[in-house]
Amino acid sequence: MSNAKGDRRERELVNELDAAGFAVMRAPASGSATDRELPDVLAGDGDSFYAVEAKSSAGDPIYLTGEEVEALVYFSQNFGAKPRIGVRFDREDWYFFHPADLYTTDGGNYRVKKETALADGTDFDELTGHSSQARLDDVDS
Repeated sequence: MSNAKGDRRERELVNELDAAGFAVMRAPASGSATDRELPDVLAGDGDSFYAVEAKSSAGDPIYLTGEEVEALVYFSQNFGAKPRIGVRFDREDWYFFHPADLYTTDGGNYRVKKETALADGTDFDELTGHSSQARLDDVDS
């Protein structure tokens, strides 16, 4: 993914979180502006606080290095946020994973396939608490 496309996707995520009522900021040039490893996006709404490493792809699997994920978890623990990996494939919505739920490769890196994101990822509404859950007793039989 080009840096321009990645930047555009990160800004898109920031705007969506803002519209959902979160205070949100994008870490400027995360990974290159400082020696400290920072998440791409920080967001909170008073109840939930997230540190997000955002990745996007045209369709190929998304890979993260073990160092990227370890840095996210370390930052999140110290900051008091929930670590999340946000993935977006072209023509799909954002999906989120806790780092512990990612597939680990033999080399110690992490991978998210599009099929996995669609089947097992937390969608945006669920992440932001805006999803509605239907209960069996609410449904007419």
